[in-house]
Amino acid sequence: MTVIRLASGGLMLHSPCSITAAMADEISALGAVAHIVAPGNFHHLYVASAQAAFPRAKTWICPGVEHRQPGLAFDGLLGDVAPADWAAEIDQVLVQGTRIMREVAMFHRASRTLILVDLIENFTDATPHASGALKFWFKYVFRMWNHPRPAPEYRMGWSDRQAAAESLRRILAWDFRRIVLSHGDLIESAAHEVASKAWLGILEGR
Repeated sequence: MTVIRLASGGLMLHSPCSITAAMADEISALGAVAHIVAPGNFHHLYVASAQAAFPRAKTWICPGVEHRQPGLAFDGLLGDVAPADWAAEIDQVLVQGTRIMREVAMFHRASRTLILVDLIENFTDATPHASGALKFWFKYVFRMWNHPRPAPEYRMGWSDRQAAAESLRRILAWDFRRIVLSHGDLIESAAHEVASKAWLGILEGR
């Protein structure tokens, strides 16, 4: 989960984790939660937990989540145009050309941070709590250990590589200097170069 403080003082919970009572208290100490965001169709499992903890917050979902959780209440679908609630602070792109995964990438302008869930995964020798099984799969099967790349489900499921490349180029047009992601280590240096390399195959039509 990523917590973003908006200029209004309200908080956005991006890809929420399971919200315990203790965690809810910690979050509330930072401010009032205004928005709960499920930014990918594989990142929705704990939205209901966040809604229960913060019932006054609006809920926004990536297209596709409504099919995976048909009983989930939400206030709006995310797309290429940011809602007015944060359009002055955060840009977003709904990645096109995918068959399995869907995701809305976000760019927090003030901190120059790109916020992703699955478009880049970054497992390395420094990743804490990485199991032997995880290392085996990502090092020897997916060839992603120490090599940031899109999740395997992306790489197996591009449906329109040209449309995907156009979405990725829109993201690369943002002036981000770090990447906050959901799987693996954050990318704190040469972030733009890392993203460009991670997506090179799609960008070059391979």
